[in-house]
Amino acid sequence: MPFRPGTIKILSVALAAAGVVALPFVFHRPQESGDWTPGGLELVVITPHNEAIRHEFARGFSAWHRQRYGQPVYIDWRVIGGTTEIMRYLGSEYAAAAEHYVKRQLRAGKTATLDDAMGMDDPGSVSCRIDVFFGGGTYDHERAERQRLTVPAWSDRPPAGLFADAAGRELIPEQLSGEVWRGKCFYGNVLSTFGICYNLDRLRDQNITAPPGSWRDLTDPRYFGLVGVADPTKSGSVAKAFEMIVHEACARSVAAAGYGSREIEAFERRIAENAGDSGELAAYQNAIESGWLDGIRLVRRIGANARYFTDSAGKVPVDVGAGVTAAGIAIDFYGRLQSELAHHDPKTGRPVMNYVTPVGGSSVSADPISLLRGAPHRELAVRFIEYVLGEDGQRLWNYRVGEPGGPDRYALRRLPIRRTFYPAPDDPELDRGFESHRPHLTDPLGDPACDVYRIASAFTYRARWTSRHFGIQRDLIRAMCMDSGDELRECWAAIIANGGPERQPEAMRLMESLPDTPVPLDWRSAVEVYSKMPRTERLRRWTGFFRQRYRQAKEAVDLGREK
Repeated sequence: MPFRPGTIKILSVALAAAGVVALPFVFHRPQESGDWTPGGLELVVITPHNEAIRHEFARGFSAWHRQRYGQPVYIDWRVIGGTTEIMRYLGSEYAAAAEHYVKRQLRAGKTATLDDAMGMDDPGSVSCRIDVFFGGGTYDHERAERQRLTVPAWSDRPPAGLFADAAGRELIPEQLSGEVWRGKCFYGNVLSTFGICYNLDRLRDQNITAPPGSWRDLTDPRYFGLVGVADPTKSGSVAKAFEMIVHEACARSVAAAGYGSREIEAFERRIAENAGDSGELAAYQNAIESGWLDGIRLVRRIGANARYFTDSAGKVPVDVGAGVTAAGIAIDFYGRLQSELAHHDPKTGRPVMNYVTPVGGSSVSADPISLLRGAPHRELAVRFIEYVLGEDGQRLWNYRVGEPGGPDRYALRRLPIRRTFYPAPDDPELDRGFESHRPHLTDPLGDPACDVYRIASAFTYRARWTSRHFGIQRDLIRAMCMDSGDELRECWAAIIANGGPERQPEAMRLMESLPDTPVPLDWRSAVEVYSKMPRTERLRRWTGFFRQRYRQAKEAVDLGREK
């Protein structure tokens, strides 16, 4: 029988909707069953973590649970992409579940609202049918908490010894140097810094004698077409790295204006208390806003040097190690791991690739784990969170393969969050914990380059400076460096070929301009005006603006050359 008009369209929509619902099931990743048999305990976890992490934590948790509770556990991993995709999926699932709950209540003659529904923590009422959200940056876990997609793992207090020992020593701090490591519903379990990986052979090819040690080094025209960058709109961790670049520029601007840490603390307290304005307070705020613009310009020049923007953060250090690119922005564990895997110089025996965290250029941020609202296997999910945060789970992040309590197949090369994995010269008890771990570690966590508690002390994260801009910066980078990337690189190439930035001031002015409608884009308007615009409209306007400006910048270079 022939289809009626519109039937094909309706079927297409239905199939597309079914595909979205089935997405986490299509992309779930099986684990090795071990001694688990069908019908046994199962836990459903959604994660952006890679196969190595999934394997080690599935194996480790099952063994831990069998030892403590007598039964192994099968983890049903749901892998649908990065944290951006995960948040979109969770948001749509909970919205649909809440709406369905309200309709059921109304049909039963009861009153209910969507707000009531999102206050339920019952798998039979409102649930996404997943237990745990494991991994990704703090930004998305905080969003999940604000949107009430997650709930506290413990109604009263966490198990003794999990966050603090019997003497009150913090084992997993709530925050450090301004970075929040755990909240009401999310708990940091592994730490990250952000930095630069580079290939020494490729640097020599470009006559670059000093390896990059700061973000600004990546703007050098000699890196044109040789910088690997990941897409910040696909990864919360990569977006955090870009926030660090902008935040450091703010800090430099504030320091250049003559403000030290005590004055900054005093000004920030006055602002938080809404204690009025003054000329000095206004000058301090102007320094922050000027630094933000400097940071955006810095990001744009790095984007102009980019060979590509990839969907995979792990691709950048792989390409640097292979010499496809000379340098790249990397998450620390990707950079260190690839540095170890890259081939060695036959003369010196040293790796041709290195990784560096710019001093004062990166905070130490946490990857959290959260319990999802209406978790179908709540008790098991809470046990998994306890395992990940405790000594047993933490060993997996940095123990060598085959060490007692360590991974069995993959060296994860990540930085544990628990204080006992790092030296504490002023606290003998904590230091004894570090010494017990040290013989088994893959990385020298006592070294200043790996000791995240020491690294954190060199960088104070001021959330007010850049945290509200986190999402808008993602879109700005996409429009400024990716969607208009061809035009950006063409105008930058023309500037380099005709004397460089110093000899092309008009072209640089055009290249570094920012949107001015409906108002000039700056620190304030980014969140007060532009963040309130529909995202698609904002991206459309911005991309059109940047493409036009970059073409004009290239034309300005050509005119200058003809003269």
